[in-house]
Parts: sequence; C-alpha cells; structure tokens
Amino acid sequence: MNTSTPVTWRTHYALFVLAAIYVFNYIDRQLMAILIEPVKLEFGISDTGIGLLSGVTFAVFYTLFGFPLGRLSDRIGRKPVIALSCIAWSLMTMLCGLAGSFLMLVLARIGVAVGEAGGTAPSVAMVSDLYPPRRRSTALAVLMLGSSLGAVVGLGLGGWIAQHHGWRLAFLLIGAPGIFLGLLLLLTVRSPKPAAAAVQVAAPQQGWLKTLLELLHMPSFFWLVLTGGAAAIAGYAIGTWSPSFLIRSHGLNVQQAGFLVGVVGGSGAALGTLACGLVTDRMARRDAGWQIGVPLLGTLVSIPFALAYFLWPQGTLLQVGGIDVPTAFLFYSVFAFFGVWWATPCLGAITHLFPATRLAQATSIFVMSMTLLGVGVGPLLIGVLSDFFVPTLGAESLRYALAASVSMLVLAAVFLALALPGYRRQLREPATAKVAAGAVTA
Repeated sequence: MNTSTPVTWRTHYALFVLAAIYVFNYIDRQLMAILIEPVKLEFGISDTGIGLLSGVTFAVFYTLFGFPLGRLSDRIGRKPVIALSCIAWSLMTMLCGLAGSFLMLVLARIGVAVGEAGGTAPSVAMVSDLYPPRRRSTALAVLMLGSSLGAVVGLGLGGWIAQHHGWRLAFLLIGAPGIFLGLLLLLTVRSPKPAAAAVQVAAPQQGWLKTLLELLHMPSFFWLVLTGGAAAIAGYAIGTWSPSFLIRSHGLNVQQAGFLVGVVGGSGAALGTLACGLVTDRMARRDAGWQIGVPLLGTLVSIPFALAYFLWPQGTLLQVGGIDVPTAFLFYSVFAFFGVWWATPCLGAITHLFPATRLAQATSIFVMSMTLLGVGVGPLLIGVLSDFFVPTLGAESLRYALAASVSMLVLAAVFLALALPGYRRQLREPATAKVAAGAVTA
C-alpha cells in the first residue's frame, strides 16, 4: 500500500487521465440505454431481447475476462492493461454503429465487454498505488465520477445524436475519443510501482482458483461483494430503463429523456459521488467504521426517493428549455445524489483490506459481482418483468417492474450492515488478515 510516496502534480495528472478513461468506459457502456427504442424499432426485438443484449451478454464476457485481466495487472503493471483495454473497447463501440444485424450488434457488444473488463479494477488499484490511505476515498471519488459523467455524455449527447442523426452515428462518434485517451495514458503517465512489487516479482503466483477462494474467505470482503451485486442490480436496472420509463409513462421523446436522465440525473450522481468520497475520508479519520457506515446511510436514504420516482403519477413540475419535466423526476434527482453512495466507499474499503499484490484481483471480484449481477441480471430482470406485466398493466408495466427493483437496495443495506463489524475487526487486527490475503506462493 502507498503510505510514503509523495503526491505531486504528476499524481493528479495520472488521476485526471484515469478519470477521463473511466468516463468513456461508462459512456460506451451506458450508451445502449438511450438507444434502446431506436434499436428495438430497427431490429424488431422485445424488451427481453434488449435485456439480453445490454445485460447478460455483456456481463458474462466482462466477468470471464475481469479476474484474469486484474491478475495480469497485478503482475505486469496497471498502465499497459488499462491503456490497451481502453483502445480495444473504443474500437468495438465504433463497430456497434456498423452492425448490419442484431447478431453483429451482439458480437460487437461482447467485444466492448471484453475490453472494459480490463478498465475498472486496474484503475482502482492504480489510484491506490498513487494516493495514501487518508486521501484515497476522495481520489477514488474523482475516479468514480466517470460513471456519472459517462451518463451525462452517453445519455445526453447520445440521445441528441440519435434523435437528429440516428443511433449508428452515436456509437461511431462517442467510441472514437477512447482511442486517443488510451494512447495518452500509455505515452504520458508514469505508472507507480506497488509497495509489494519486489515480493511480487520474486515469488511465483498461485493458481487463480485458490486465490479467488482465499479472497472470498475474508468475511467482510464477502459481504462487500454481495453488496456490490445487489446494489448494482438496482442501479443498472434503473439506469438502463429510466429513459424508456420517461418515454412510455411520462410522454417524453428520446432526446428529452436522455437530457433528464443523463445531464440532470448524471450531474446529481456526480455531486453525490464527490460528496460521499469527501464525507467518507473525513468520517473514517474519526472512526474507521464509517468507511462502511457512509454507504449504508446513503443507501437507506435513497430507497424512498427511488420508490416515489417510479410510483408518482404522470404530471408536469415545470418546463426547462421546452421539456415538460415530470413531477416524479424531482424524486429521481435526490435518488441520483444518494443512490451512488455505496460504490466509492466500498472500493475504498477494499483498498484498506488487501496488499498491492492482491488489490486488482480483489477489486476485480467486486467489479465482477457488480457486472455479472448488475449488468447481467438487472436490465434482463426488468425486461422480463415488464413483458410479464403487460397483460395486466399495459403501458405501465415498466413502471412497476422498475419499482420492484428497489428491493435490491434494501438487500444491499442489509449486506453493508453485516460487513461493518467484520471490517472494523480486520482493521484492528491487520496482521493476520493481510498475511492470509497477501500470500503469493503456491
């Protein structure tokens, strides 16, 4: 772990480039959400089919490659894995815009998933190498702004491009900048060496399955992994289907829904991400348990606002630039702020639990849980529920399918409460925990 490396302008520059890459990681991932309706129209597929495209297909391949690429970055360094992955997923995003059939679109999205599998976990590990523990949650919050700003650009700009120039051009234009960012990281950023690099080089790596089981054997980490999965099911379900919900239940068009969910909701999520990082760093200095307590508090606050957003009847709150803003969207704005409070502190907690030789691998497990359950199950579950509710609820089927997804946030809060005692105990007794977590011999 980084405890002595000084923080300089090069440190902040590296964080800036990593954050920019993470923005495009999420732009390319979330772009599909605003393009659901035009893609459905062109290829004639159901909500379940869209759930498979944006959910299971992406999640399975992301998960298959996530742990090996995290393991690779622990061995050869974070920078080359992140840079080459960024270039790969950007090229595959552009290929989505050239798909001549639904099958070709599925294959291109698989390529995006494989590329993005090498982005998040190595980036979190690299930030951990760059910043000392007392500043890490704030630094990770800057990195994690990528998910919120990605929604702003991906849904806002993507919706505008799709409305005026078609969904294919949206993929082509939004995919291209990632190639430049990957090269920028590779050529201009100095990669820090993890503190345990010498041990990593000297000792052979044990089998990946044994490593995986050892990491999950740590109780607090196990509950954090489940937290990430449960919260991500709700988060990805809501993020993927909210534009369609506003179109179907509140009468907005693609551009208007993209602006509200992307620009307004994404901005609220960005502010929430920064706020939770700052609050976590400040509170954790007084009591380490707040590293888990802050996301627990934020998740509990977000639940009633999410329910109000989905269940509030149709009606206009105000007009902004010709957009009739639904009254329900007021609740979404608050949910967007607090609904992201679980992610950054949980990632920060993981950086405190594991040594550098295991950090990217441990982070990749957390991200794999988020992706396999969140991306894989969340959008598909809502698609299936929406189709199931159609005979009884008609055009409002998506509204109640989304309301049901909020139950997963309740489950995430339970998992955080279960993680808290073990996390405190492991920080009080770091030696035993880190000997087990840091073993590198077969």
